[in-house]
Order: sequence, then structure tokens, then C-alpha cells
Amino acid sequence: MSSESISRKHFIKSSSILLAGGSGLLSGLPSNATEQIKSTTGSKALTLKNVRLETGFEYEEGEVIATKTELFTIGISEGKIKSVLPNKPNAAAVDAKGWLMLPAFKDMHIHLDKTFYGGPWKAHLRKNRSVKDMIAFEQKIIPELLKTSTYRAEKLIELLQSRGSSFARSHVNIEPTSKLDSLKNLQKALENKKHSFDAELVAFPQHGIYYTQSAQLMKEAAKMDIDFIGGLDPNAIDGSVEKSMDFVLQLALDHNKGIDIHLHEGGEPGLKTVMYLIDKVNENPVLKGKTFISHCFVLAKLEGRELEEVAEKMANAQIGVISTIPFGSRTMPIPVLYKHGVDVRAGNDCIIDHWSTFGSGSVLQKANLMAQLYGYTSELDLSRCLKLATHNILPLDDKGNRQWPKADDTANLVLVDASCSAEAVSRISPVRSLIHRGNIVY
Repeated sequence: MSSESISRKHFIKSSSILLAGGSGLLSGLPSNATEQIKSTTGSKALTLKNVRLETGFEYEEGEVIATKTELFTIGISEGKIKSVLPNKPNAAAVDAKGWLMLPAFKDMHIHLDKTFYGGPWKAHLRKNRSVKDMIAFEQKIIPELLKTSTYRAEKLIELLQSRGSSFARSHVNIEPTSKLDSLKNLQKALENKKHSFDAELVAFPQHGIYYTQSAQLMKEAAKMDIDFIGGLDPNAIDGSVEKSMDFVLQLALDHNKGIDIHLHEGGEPGLKTVMYLIDKVNENPVLKGKTFISHCFVLAKLEGRELEEVAEKMANAQIGVISTIPFGSRTMPIPVLYKHGVDVRAGNDCIIDHWSTFGSGSVLQKANLMAQLYGYTSELDLSRCLKLATHNILPLDDKGNRQWPKADDTANLVLVDASCSAEAVSRISPVRSLIHRGNIVY
């Protein structure tokens, strides 16, 4: 991918986010067929016809100028793709209407446990500017939010599904105000959605581990059904990088969990946190590939050789970065991270809650933002940007060979109204249907 600079003013002026809806996969089917498909749990067979798949690239003077596609018939059973066959337009099957089939999307950083979504509209309050301001505000409003948090989490999951995501990594508050109730309420929502949505959970000390008395609660949460130990700005919130991060690291090691911390801090404290984590992960190789830094805004301020060295060290320690693809002064050096092999993932973070007025629920939109910010405008580059939404699963490899889907792949897929991956990224093409483990869930 080639990169070219783009000013914030030009970006905002040229950006157009089109998240259109549309008719679903089940429209037009006989009522009995619709009910049979809706009741599918992954154990029944499902056949799709007129499915558009990418088959290769077209070249002109060595440059990719277009993506080739053909229509196929896809056989699904027991939650797996069982066959990818030439199209049979007259087959007794669900008609995919020529829509493009892509791997289902994954939102890798979101807070499903706290949102205004599903309830009355509320904008962000201007007085809540700092993280500590927000902690104080949360301590006031969480008791009321908890009353409907299971319902709202389910509504937020449904929004993600309508945007093509069948998986999320959700951070969940663990702090003295909600204690373990935010976690328990979210687990209820995920249980209710277990046949249509998968999730990883991060025990997140949103109010600090030591800034509020959250250490014991974090220890209790680590024994529950969670996957990662979280953290928050160890210097700014807890007053010590070492003390805060040592707690997170040891808790993860003791309970065989991963690590995913929020790091908003810049400057020396932010860089110190990154380097401290690199050293500790290298000392404990079991954490390699299981440690992530969400946001990691300090990287946006690094330049030249210093940035290259930090990115290289993160890649060697297999520490990933989870980003919302911010623009303006916090534009992340994603091309450099990719260059060195850092695992970059994306998420929506906060959707219409007390932290943010915004949020579409679309990680395809995040891929689009990345393309605009870094000048990824060619057919090949745009098609590669899709990996931000699918976490590195692409229909075609860099040479144009089809690598997805194939038999025995998990049947997590999305149908979009686009001619190819490049168009889907460029236009944020409408999601028409989501299939999760062989279930049509949207």
C-alpha cells in the first residue's frame, strides 16, 4: 500500500459516510421457507445461490485495475461452509441476488455494557472533558444505566449485526460503583444472543485499579467468564506505570488471560507504558500474541527512527494495537505498524453513550476511514483495507488467488451490495445479510 498525506480539512470536506439499509436476504421467499431458515441453528443445511465471489484481479501494465467475480452456489451445514460450486440459478435455494459474499466483520473494541443506544437520544456533555471528569460522571449515572444495560446491550449487538459484524471484543466496567453487575448484565445479553453473535470480554477497570478500589473486584472478575485483563492510563489514573501494569500482568498470568489496556496518554508516560509492556511480555512469552494496547495515541506523536524502532519492538513482542482510526491530531501511524507486522485491529469503541455522541456500528466504515486517511485509493489497496474489518481474512491474496471461502471454513459471512471488496470499502456498501455459524441472523 502506498501512502500519501491528507489534511484534516480536506478529509472532512471529501468524506462521505453512506450507511444505507436495504431489503434482506429473506425477502421474497415463501413464508414456510422463511420460517425454516430463521429457525436454523447451524445444524441444518442451507444452500445459497447467485452468490458473488471474487476470483482474481485484472491487470493493465502490471497494475491491478479491476477485480474479477463470478456467481456461485454455496452449501452450508453444521455451521461450516461445505461446498463452493458453480452457480445453479434454478436450484431450490436461498437467492443471494448477486450480492458479494465477504467474511463477517469483527468489532475488536467496543463497550457493550454501557450505551444510550436503544433509549432516548442524549448528546455528550461538554463539561466532561478529562478521563477523571468522566469517571466522576460515571459514578453518578451507572446505577441508572444498570437498570436497562442488558436490554441496551442486546440492541447494540443488533446494530452491529445490521452492519455486518458477528463478533466483538467488549470491554466491561469492573469498578466499585457497578461492582460485577455490568459484567453479569452483559453476560445475560450475550447468553440471549449466543446463537447469533460471539464475543470476547475484557475486565476493564474504567475507574482505575487504585484510583478507586477496584483491585479486588478485578481479581473476582478474573475468575469469571472473561478473556482479557484490561487497564487504563496507568500513570495518569493510578499514578504509577509499574504498579498498575504489574497488577494487570500478574492477574493475566495467574488466570491464563490475555491483556488489552486503554492507553490514551501521550508523551513520556505513554511511551514508558508501551516500552514497559514490551519488556514484560518478552519476559513472559506466554503473553505474546495475547497482549494488546487499545488507542495507543502516543504512537501518533512519534516520528522517524523512533517510531520505526517502537513498531519493530511491538511486532517482535507480538503486541497488537486496537484503533478506532481517529483523525486530526491523533491520526495513528498504521502504515508503519503494518510495515513491521504489528497486528492492527479496529473497533467502534463507544456508540452513542456518555463518552461519545457518535458511532455507526460499522467496522467497514473504519476500513473506509483508513483508506481515506492514508491515501489507499487503488483497486488493490482498497481491497487490502478490507482486512481491518475482517481481521486479516481476505477473499483474494495479494496475487489475486482466491483463498476464501473454502470448504470447512466457519460459515460466518456477510452479503453486501457491492461488485468487489474495493467498492465495498470505498462506498461503505450496504450490508444485505449476515450469516453466523450457518444461521441467517440479519
